[in-house]
Amino acid sequence: MSLPPGFLDELRTRLSISDVVGRKVMWDTRKSNPGKGDMWAPCPFHQEKSASFHVDDRKGFYYCFGCHAKGDAISFVRETENVGFMEAVEILAGEAGLTMPARDRRAQEKADARTELADVMEQAVQHLKLNLRTAAAAEARAYLARRGLDEAACAHWDIGFAPDHGGTLKALTDKGVPQAKVIEAGLAAESDRGGAPYDRFRGRIIFPIRNARGRAIALGGRAMDPNARAKYLNSPETPLFDKSRTLYNIGPARTAAGKGQTLVVAEGYMDVIALSQAGFEAAVAPLGTAVTEHHLALLWRISDEPVIALDGDTAGLRAAMRTMDVALPLLQSGKSLRFALMPAGQDPDDVLKQQGKEAMQGILDAAVPMVQLLWQRETEGKTFDSPERRAALDKALRDRIAPIQDPDLRGHYDQALKDLKWQLFRKRPQPRRQNRPFQKGQRAQDAWHREMAPSASNRSSALATGAARDDHLREAVILATLIATPAAIDPFMPQIEAMDCADSDHAALRAVLLRIEPGADPNPAIAAAGLSPAQERIAAQPLIRLSSGLRKPGDLDFATACLSEAFAKLTTARALPGEIAEAEADLDAGDESLTWRLSQATSAAERARIIKQGAATEMVVADNGAALDSDELRAARALWDRLVIAKPKSDPK
Repeated sequence: MSLPPGFLDELRTRLSISDVVGRKVMWDTRKSNPGKGDMWAPCPFHQEKSASFHVDDRKGFYYCFGCHAKGDAISFVRETENVGFMEAVEILAGEAGLTMPARDRRAQEKADARTELADVMEQAVQHLKLNLRTAAAAEARAYLARRGLDEAACAHWDIGFAPDHGGTLKALTDKGVPQAKVIEAGLAAESDRGGAPYDRFRGRIIFPIRNARGRAIALGGRAMDPNARAKYLNSPETPLFDKSRTLYNIGPARTAAGKGQTLVVAEGYMDVIALSQAGFEAAVAPLGTAVTEHHLALLWRISDEPVIALDGDTAGLRAAMRTMDVALPLLQSGKSLRFALMPAGQDPDDVLKQQGKEAMQGILDAAVPMVQLLWQRETEGKTFDSPERRAALDKALRDRIAPIQDPDLRGHYDQALKDLKWQLFRKRPQPRRQNRPFQKGQRAQDAWHREMAPSASNRSSALATGAARDDHLREAVILATLIATPAAIDPFMPQIEAMDCADSDHAALRAVLLRIEPGADPNPAIAAAGLSPAQERIAAQPLIRLSSGLRKPGDLDFATACLSEAFAKLTTARALPGEIAEAEADLDAGDESLTWRLSQATSAAERARIIKQGAATEMVVADNGAALDSDELRAARALWDRLVIAKPKSDPK
């Protein structure tokens, strides 16, 4: 409806904005100056301890220097009461003593009809509450007592009872309520067979459903008969009730969340009641439907990051996944969800009864962000032991976050998933070790092996000096090249993710490179992470300057050649000890495939030696090439000699 000119000005004149806001906040007496209408308080729209919320009576506006919320008295009522513009005006007009202008006939009739239906619903609620005290409700009262709800709790939640024969329709019509209104409110239904209307709720414990302003708009019923067709039954869609836009306990939960409590979304009435009874008063639940877009919009108006608390079973996990799919396209900076999954087979009510409030608080505090749930769905129970499977994972993750509208937020999701992939793929399996039976002559072979093969201390020394030094050099070459030519990061992303850096500075630089946007200059991010000294130490080494992409910064082709060679060196050198270890085990067991396996190990060593000599590129190499040749290659050749000694000679013909 349209308001006559001057009505809103008159409304604002009669009401001080500080009076309107003062009902929801506690003024900071040290900063506020009531005489000048200059008032300060902690912001009611976000959680804070300092008084950053400013109200100016002279201008009639409020502004928060923390979350930047701003507006006038009408917008304040709309945000805090979760009502529309006209409802906010009606609330303020009632406080100011102003009569609302007459609406047009059709709008007035619609508003009057809704008010009449709400009155019918309230009469039904009171009738059903009285039923809970009757003898017919003895079993219902016993059930509620077992669930921890005493008489005071039942009264607080307006819990009622509908006996098997119903009776609500008759009780209301006896009071003069038209039968058609009872049916329109969803309390009764027409018979499909042309008979008399019947009560919709029978043999059920009744939970009234109220809107944000406390009006009864629907009923929810829990069946007492375990064989009932539906365990829970809600009112149908009516002019008052839209289940896709309604949350159970939304009014009290909004108030509690405004005082700093965590907004918790549970699955049903009993979970909400149990949470509220335990002190978690900012608890709500959807009504016979999954969480919808409208629910999320309503939740985010109350809290930036509600916690979805779901039952610890397969159905609960599926519900979490559905909620995540609905939320992803709607995400905004600062607006998200967290997920708290209860222990297996339990709901919030079970946790509170069996483990107590502290356990529930711990579960809520440990709620995981949505990106973690997304990762779990795409990886749990799966293996990624081939390039094809890893590529399929990459595609699945890209497809999942594609609906996110905010490009910055989508970029952060992409980076978080990259970090998770790195953590998954960096755990490479150890070289294969087979348990072999003790064979004849084993002690003699072991003695020969101890005499001829390099000792454990020698091998450890080699790894600690030669191999480790070479790996450190190769890592430095790779990092220097990527920093000099950031465009090379994306093509080599799988190799970078799989590179397990032994040096902490190298690992930190690698992590920064994985986080930056494709092709972006990494230097600001490196400086922000405090890694500039580590970068300078790498670039200061003459060998690195000569053998990395630092020679031709920005040259993608040259960087690609440098990186291909460096990664080849790193992979070959780290694979060789495993090949030698397997060859040793096969020789001990008399494996006929030894010749082939050992030839592979020696070939790998020769390839590494050739690569070290710089045959792949024009790089100048002087990186202790003898270390690999003299340690790992010597071990491989010793095994070859051992094979020749151990192999029996054929009889001459």
